[in-house]
Amino acid sequence: QVQLVESGGGLVQAGGSLRLSCAASGRTFTSYAMGWFRQAPGKEREFVAAFGWVGGGIYYADSVKGRFTISRNNAKNTVYLQMTNLKPEDTAVYYCAADRAVVAAWSTLKHVDYWGQGTQVTVSS
Repeated sequence: QVQLVESGGGLVQAGGSLRLSCAASGRTFTSYAMGWFRQAPGKEREFVAAFGWVGGGIYYADSVKGRFTISRNNAKNTVYLQMTNLKPEDTAVYYCAADRAVVAAWSTLKHVDYWGQGTQVTVSS
C-alpha cells in the first residue's frame, strides 16, 4: 500500500518557477515508478513526467520537456517536479502517481495504482 501527499502548488506569473513535492508512505516505495499527471478545467488528465524505480529511467511529455525536471529521493520517499518557465497553459491540478508500469508506458496510462489528492498550479499571464 502506498499513500501519496502532494505539496508546493500555488499561483505564479508566467515565466516563473514552482517545485512540487510528493511524499509517499509505504514500505514498497522503491518498487514503483513515480510520476506526475495534470488536469486542466474541461480537459482530460494528461501525463507530465515519470521517474522509474532503480535504473528505470525518466520520461517527459513533449509539452514540458526542457522546462520541467522530475527527481526522486528514495531515502525520503519523495518525488519532486521542478517547473521552470511556466506558461498559462500549465495551469492545472497536478497529481502525483505511483504505478509499476515502465515509464515509457506512462503517457498512455489511464489508470494507475495510486493517486495523490492533487495540488493546484495557476500560472497568470
